[in-house]
Amino acid sequence: MIGEERSFESFFHYFDASTGPFLNLSDLSGDDAERELERLRREGRTFAAGRPADYMDVRRSLEAKAREQFVRKGGRPVRRAPHYMTWGPCDWLASWYPEGKSLSVPVSSFSAVSVSFTYGDLFPAMRVRDGKPYRGQVFTLDEMRRLIGEYGFPQRWNPDGAHGPERYIEVQVWDDGPLAAWRIGG
Repeated sequence: MIGEERSFESFFHYFDASTGPFLNLSDLSGDDAERELERLRREGRTFAAGRPADYMDVRRSLEAKAREQFVRKGGRPVRRAPHYMTWGPCDWLASWYPEGKSLSVPVSSFSAVSVSFTYGDLFPAMRVRDGKPYRGQVFTLDEMRRLIGEYGFPQRWNPDGAHGPERYIEVQVWDDGPLAAWRIGG
């Protein structure tokens, strides 16, 4: 149990071993992102292969909304779009890739003004309308700690998604600095 508790002292990033961590579709131009998604769809090997045709438009819109909300709450994003991690492990995400891997970075490596959070993945967290108090918004580090105190980690109470779309706490990382040691060429 102590090892499990320690795992929640880190943010986790999931990726395919063949490509490496922190490659981000949102860092690509619109045309390049669409070409990459089309390649993934043709190969059909990853979770991303099933993304709908409007995926990048929706993603960019949600990222802009998250960034705007985070700035209003005192966040100081450096990046236009975030890198994505989870607070604590979520082994299900490794299954999204043919050779799923993860890395963990201690929470203490991040400045509170460079990370925002959604209770669940950004897409359902911002789009599902079911009356849950954590929908439609991003949270600061302190706010997320309070939510965890009230609701717990979704990885624990909903690992298979049977109780709703929230299966992990998503971390939006708005600064490349803490990730430099793991980035390709970084």
